[in-house]
Amino acid sequence: MKYGEKTLNKVVVLLLNTSGKFRFFLFCTNMSMPRLFTASFVACLAGSASLYGQDFVFSQFYANPLRLNPAFTGAAFAPRFTVNYRNQWPGWPNAYSTYCAGYEQWLDGMNSGIGIMLSADNAGNGIYRTTQVAALYSYQVQLLDQLYFRIGVETGLIQALINWNALVFEDQLSPINGIVGGNPSNEIPPERFINNAFDASAGLLVFNSRFHAGVSLHHLNSPDVSFLRINSNLYTGMPLRLSLHGGFEIPLLTNNKNKEEAFLSPNLLYATQGGFHQVNAGVYAGFGKVFAGAWFRHTFGNADAAILLGGFRHGVLKIGYSYDMTLSELANAGAGGAHEVSLGINLNDSKALRRKRRSANLNDCFQIFR
Repeated sequence: MKYGEKTLNKVVVLLLNTSGKFRFFLFCTNMSMPRLFTASFVACLAGSASLYGQDFVFSQFYANPLRLNPAFTGAAFAPRFTVNYRNQWPGWPNAYSTYCAGYEQWLDGMNSGIGIMLSADNAGNGIYRTTQVAALYSYQVQLLDQLYFRIGVETGLIQALINWNALVFEDQLSPINGIVGGNPSNEIPPERFINNAFDASAGLLVFNSRFHAGVSLHHLNSPDVSFLRINSNLYTGMPLRLSLHGGFEIPLLTNNKNKEEAFLSPNLLYATQGGFHQVNAGVYAGFGKVFAGAWFRHTFGNADAAILLGGFRHGVLKIGYSYDMTLSELANAGAGGAHEVSLGINLNDSKALRRKRRSANLNDCFQIFR
């Protein structure tokens, strides 16, 4: 694992490029009880695109396709609700908690999908929080007999909030006693503690009955949710997040006696933002009412995590759990990996809508996303 150290406005920053989530930490040393504080806000203070906090990326990206690529909007054909929760580095109290909820449905007569998504990221027990609400739209065209193309757009609002009073600066530390209670800092706070900005994203997707491939670009307009910039000339807003993804669907059992299908879906995700990169490669396996999977994540600087998945589906309900087993040096620091839970309610699994989908003659390889 590679570390980068910067000293910004009397704040010592330790940059960690790990666990699929590039984050900044304020690490206070020489204390009677060492404590770790999240400091995603430092990227905003620095005003450098290269140091700006990166978006969260779910390990179960297939369970939240709206977050991955707006072109997936409506891929479930029928109305679908999704809820995702991620607890990253639970071995460190109050590190990161991420939530995301979405709704989508396909409009067959318009060859379109519509959706809405709400996400929230909580760092350091509320020291730094981001919330995003977005509306999504996709449109599908048929290129060849069994080849389809989709374009998707996403627009919404991002809100960033900082709890300045919960931060600890250098002038509040004692080499003997650690944090000195009741000792106010001389650091100058920002003019406001809540920032809002418009955000726009787009994506493309091509697929047939056996493979899919797509690209998405988030933060096309580089929204500004920073609080304080040391050098405005270096600041360019939130960096663009580029995602490239693809996969295959290999049927194992179809139309068997119990009418339960089995398939394998090898898949790959590459994401980059602000100079940081990660690759998730693995396979998802569905066996009727149960599913499982395994992935390996690499951040180009180090092998980061092995991801294990298990779950089941019953009727319209689908529940999955995954664990990120840390492979980097953070494993020795007791970070605790990451837990992730996904919940999907897909009305496409009702008998009436299954008949409607068959009559629409949809031929895709999106079982992993449903």
